[in-house]
Amino acid sequence: MDLEYTKSIINYYNNTQLDYSILWFRKDTRSVHFGFYDDQARSHADALINLNRVMAKKGSIRDGDVILDAGCGQGGSSIWLAENFKIKVHGITLVPHQVEIAKRSAAKRRLQNVSFYEQDYTRTSFADGSFSLIWACESVCHAQHKADFYREAYRLLKPGGRIICAEYIRRERPLGDAHEKLLKEWLHGWSIKDIDTAAEHRENAGNAGFAHVGIEDITAYTKPSLRHLHSMANKLWRLGKILKKIGFRNEINHGNHFASIKQYEALEEQLWYYGLLSLKKE
Repeated sequence: MDLEYTKSIINYYNNTQLDYSILWFRKDTRSVHFGFYDDQARSHADALINLNRVMAKKGSIRDGDVILDAGCGQGGSSIWLAENFKIKVHGITLVPHQVEIAKRSAAKRRLQNVSFYEQDYTRTSFADGSFSLIWACESVCHAQHKADFYREAYRLLKPGGRIICAEYIRRERPLGDAHEKLLKEWLHGWSIKDIDTAAEHRENAGNAGFAHVGIEDITAYTKPSLRHLHSMANKLWRLGKILKKIGFRNEINHGNHFASIKQYEALEEQLWYYGLLSLKKE
């Protein structure tokens, strides 16, 4: 990823740290991702943890795995994995404050099997074949070129290694002008250059060497969580505009708030869906 885009991602997460802390995180998890609602999840906190369970099952996580959490945020999924499996986890993120928070959370729990680093998942310092699984929860969206993620993932995986991703997937390229505008109003507010179609994910993964790419549409299970964010953003929009006008919120905060409304509008227009991607290196 180029330097300017990398800076924009870091600035986004630096400026929205308080927003996530107040509106999204729960006592037992600092997960930035959306939740998965089924018969095991009745609350927001349950749903956040439940997506980890769903991804772990789909990724066939087993004792002894060495996992890269690619785009780990504040370490919510990495710590959950380290607490629930006999594995080693390395979490990486571009954002320095996220690394520090994740390290403190792991130390508080006295976890010895998880570590965190400031790194770009498209260009890491790890040796070839370092990992048996790469975990990417709502993080591949930030890759400037998704092909770069898949190439690096292929290098990092051992033979037989797996990838499990929760990801936003656009339905078509191109969309009509009005729909492209709506999609970009969401994406740019969250410092995301673009999202790929399923066909583009398959092409990029195939070019990197992956033979099979499974993509499952799980929007129905995540929609309550998506709707929850949209509802909060709508209710607070008038207050947000006032705070912006009097200088208590900056352009990044305001853009994040606006994008949280536009994301659900784009979903309702069926411009994108929430996908679960699974890949294996032969």
